[in-house]
Amino acid sequence: MDLCLTGKTALVTGGSKGIGRAAAAALAAEGVALTLIARSAGPLGEAAEAIRTTAQVSIRTIAADLSRQDEIERLAAAVPTPDILVNNAGAIPPGGLAAVDDAAWRRAWDLKVFGYISLTRLIHARMTERGSGVIVNVIGAAGEKFDPDYITGSAGNAALMAFTRALGRASHAHGIRVAGINPGPVETERLVMLSRARAEKSLGDASRWRELYARMPFGRPALAAEIGAAVAFLASPRSAYTNATILTIDGGG
Repeated sequence: MDLCLTGKTALVTGGSKGIGRAAAAALAAEGVALTLIARSAGPLGEAAEAIRTTAQVSIRTIAADLSRQDEIERLAAAVPTPDILVNNAGAIPPGGLAAVDDAAWRRAWDLKVFGYISLTRLIHARMTERGSGVIVNVIGAAGEKFDPDYITGSAGNAALMAFTRALGRASHAHGIRVAGINPGPVETERLVMLSRARAEKSLGDASRWRELYARMPFGRPALAAEIGAAVAFLASPRSAYTNATILTIDGGG
């Protein structure tokens, strides 16, 4: 299916690996020119080169720490207003209320929660002036399936779900769609980290983390490419009436 995205531009945060890189690859395959954002220039360059081998599109990379407001403002000033903004950067640690102290909680939310909100505020204002745009927030299923052992992530994701829906309910008046994706477990480096922590707690041995896959729908986590394809579809004119909506992709678990 042609998603009718050829010639569009996208800004993808957390674009050097995992879901962000997969979303970038899916958009590039549809002819979208990319600006990829992550903290480290090296992995960003590697991701860009890998995508260029399969898609003949312009790819720009910018290293930026989106947990810092000054870096968000620097990024926004450095790029033209994109047709598509994909908010994906973020890593919230596991742990219950007693295990995650205030400093760790704030660091995690500065990147994922306030990072999404602050960058969206700047890009959304420019999309409003232009009268068009799409924002896709990659959030996480913990925002609807509350996990006491991932309390920082559950609370943060729930906040971003509300943010996505509330913003979308007003943005359509300016020609802007806002949608979110709640992935369940996805086979990324981050999943391995979280699975090792859960295996240590439930099985007494972090090295047995693969055994936890047996409990998942279809006996596996999602692939990053499966989530990336959903990002591209939601960002496309094929999904032009999808707004203020969260798509859960968790295998039905």
